[in-house]
Amino acid sequence: MTSTTTPTGLTIVPIETPTLGDRSYLVHDGEVAFVVDPQRDIDRVLDLLDEHGVRLTHVLETHIHNDYVTGGLALAQRTGAAYLVNGADDVAFERTPITDDEVVEVGPRMRVTALATPGHTFTHLSYALADAASGESVGVFTGGSLLFGATGRPDLLGHEHTDELVRAQHASAHRLAETLPDAAEVFPTHGFGSFCSATQSDATSSTIGQERTANPVLTSDEETYVRDLLAGLAAFPAYYAQMAPANSAGPTAPDLSAPTQADPAELRRRIQDGEWVVDLRNRTVFAAGHVPGSLNFGLDGGFATYLGWLIEWGTPVTLLGATPADVATAQRELVRIGIDRPAAAATGDPADWVAGTGVGLGSFETATFADLAQVRHHRHVTVLDVRRADEHASARIEGAVNIPLHELPQRLGDVPAGEVWVHCAGGYRASVAASFLAAAGLPLIAIDDSFGNAEEVGLHLVGPDAA
Repeated sequence: MTSTTTPTGLTIVPIETPTLGDRSYLVHDGEVAFVVDPQRDIDRVLDLLDEHGVRLTHVLETHIHNDYVTGGLALAQRTGAAYLVNGADDVAFERTPITDDEVVEVGPRMRVTALATPGHTFTHLSYALADAASGESVGVFTGGSLLFGATGRPDLLGHEHTDELVRAQHASAHRLAETLPDAAEVFPTHGFGSFCSATQSDATSSTIGQERTANPVLTSDEETYVRDLLAGLAAFPAYYAQMAPANSAGPTAPDLSAPTQADPAELRRRIQDGEWVVDLRNRTVFAAGHVPGSLNFGLDGGFATYLGWLIEWGTPVTLLGATPADVATAQRELVRIGIDRPAAAATGDPADWVAGTGVGLGSFETATFADLAQVRHHRHVTVLDVRRADEHASARIEGAVNIPLHELPQRLGDVPAGEVWVHCAGGYRASVAASFLAAAGLPLIAIDDSFGNAEEVGLHLVGPDAA
C-alpha cells in the first residue's frame, strides 16, 4: 500500500480491498491516527499502526455499509479509540455519536469536520480533513458519496427510497464541491469495482477540482443526473441485504483460525446434504478434474462477491484449496461479508478429496468463441449467456439464452435440454455457472475467452452496442 504525505506533513495510507472494490484509510501525524471505514479483518490496520509507530484515537464510519461487514467497533474496542458513527443511525452498540458540521480534533494537528452527505444512505457523512495549525484543507473522505467520476448508488435501501436518495446525492456532491477548495483530495471508500458505485472509473486519485470538471454529478443539472444514473443501474449482490443489519448490530472481531479438516467421506456427505463445497482453484484446473457436486469460485476472480451473491444465506460452506494459504485467503474474504466460519476445509489435490469414496473426479470441456463459431456450422447447441441482463441487452450472440449468473441456481430448470455452451465476459462467471450445471448433471462446455473476441471469429452479435 502506498502512503501519501500531504504538503502539511500528514500521512494518508489507503488500505485496499480490491476484491470488494473498496478502500479504507489510516491517517496520522506521526503520533496519533484515525481510521475511516475499516474492513472486518482489523489485523491489517493493527499491523499498519505498528509499522508507522502511531496510536489510534478515532475510528470514523461514513455510513452503515451495505457491501461489507465493518471492523470499526472491534477496532475501537481493541485499541480504546473513540468510535464515531452518525448519531441518527439506529445501532445496538455504544458509539460516539457525531452529526453534521461537528468538528473533531485528532491530536494537535488534525481537524476533522463531519459533513452530512445523504444519497448513498440517508445518514451518510463525509469527513473533511484540515491541518489544525494552518487551517489548510487536506482532503475529504467521501465514503459512498462523491467517488472518482461517479457517485455511490442510491437504490440499496429499497426502490421506494431511490428517487429521494438520488436527488439527495446530487445535492450532497454539490455541497462538497462548494465547501471544499479545488486542491482538496478526494478519498472515497467505494468506486474501485464495488457494486456500491453507480458506475466505475479507472482513476486512482482525484481532487475536488478534477471532479468539478469531469464528474457527471457536478457537470449535469439534477434532472439529467437523476435520469442518467437511474438508467444505468444494474443488479447488485443479494448478500448486501445482510450487511446493514450486521453492521447495525455491532460486528465482533473475526475468527481467522484454521477450520477443521474434512476427509473425503465427509466432503461427499456435505455435498449430498445440499451444503456448499467450494473449490478455490482456478477455472482451468477445476474443469480438468474436480469433486463431483463441488462449486468453483476461484480465488483469481470475484470470489466473495459472487459466492455471497449466489448462496442461500446460512448454507454451510466447506473450502477446498490447493494449499492452507489459499483456504486462509478465502476465510479472510468471507469474513468481510459476514460468513464467519467455514464448516470445514480440505487441501491438496482433487484426487485426495475423493479417495476411498468410490466416486471418480468430474470434468468438463473448455473452449473459445472460435470453437463455438465452428460448432454452430455443424450442429445446434444452446448458447447460455450468464452475464447480467444489462450486459446481454447491450450486445449478445444472436440466439443466446440469457440467465444471469446470480439467477442460475434457482433457474437450472430453465436451461434448455441438450448441449450447452456457457459464456460470460471473460470466463470467471462462466466457470462458476459451469460448476452448477455440472453438479446438476447437465452436458456443457465452458467458454474460457473474452467476449470481445466473439464477433471477430464470425459469431453474429445483436444489440445496440454490437459492432
